[in-house]
Amino acid sequence: MGMGAADAVPGVSGGTIALVVGIYEELIETIRRFGPGAFGVWRQQGLAGLVIYLNLRFLVPLVLGIGISLVTIAHLVTWLMSHHELLLNAFFFGLVLASAWVVMRQVGHWRWRYLLPVMLGLLLAAFLPRLLPDMSQAGDATLFVAGAIAISAMLLPGVSGSFLLLVMGLYGTVMSGIKNFDLGLIAIFGAGCLLGLFTFSRLLSWLLRYHHAMTLMTIVGFILGSLPQLWPWRQIASYRMAADGQQVALAYHYLAPSDYAAVTGQSSQWGLAVALIILGVVVVMCLGERKEVTT
Repeated sequence: MGMGAADAVPGVSGGTIALVVGIYEELIETIRRFGPGAFGVWRQQGLAGLVIYLNLRFLVPLVLGIGISLVTIAHLVTWLMSHHELLLNAFFFGLVLASAWVVMRQVGHWRWRYLLPVMLGLLLAAFLPRLLPDMSQAGDATLFVAGAIAISAMLLPGVSGSFLLLVMGLYGTVMSGIKNFDLGLIAIFGAGCLLGLFTFSRLLSWLLRYHHAMTLMTIVGFILGSLPQLWPWRQIASYRMAADGQQVALAYHYLAPSDYAAVTGQSSQWGLAVALIILGVVVVMCLGERKEVTT
């Protein structure tokens, strides 16, 4: 359910939540198993063997949690984005910042060769949104492609599928379709998501298997590169208007809390925001400690 809630927030990736709670690599490997090999297992070992091979005892409750969250908690999250964006961003800023530390702990000791993948992740996180076109006027085929792009981003900690949808001008369309149970839109977008899952998960699984440390350090770069999207005290520097009339921010001025109040005329709420940043960090640390004890 945490993954579903995170995916509803532009700037936060459900993959980050999976990483924090220690299920990320199992999730990637489980998704990868959905393919032609599953039919062979079903023929040889029957339904019971297929359930074990596809790790359904792990996947089914996870998917149910994400689905339930998208149609329940997503309403609360989108309301918070509209009415308390600064505070919501503060909480997720702390959560995402601490998650970078979690990944680096998995890698172990720092090596100078890790600098290149970290920089690569930073650059991709910074420039990927600028490379995507406005798709708000597109038809079903483009909605399908957008689903593949968004779900692939959601698998990467630090890259927000919701934010990429926002950049493409489809965030409002997709979220509205999910809330209103628009089955046609959900089917087309979902089919694109399935394609993205089955292809990108195989690439990630291969990278994690054969280049584990370098892949994790690239993920650290992705995570750090996503932090500016969550900085609570910012002002839009440039934007474009999507065809549906939605304002899509392309760049921000990042401000100190005192400057934010002076420039925007709005309260910086710095005390509560800092408390929420700390809460986000503490949540990640507590989850990390629980994971270490249980394993």
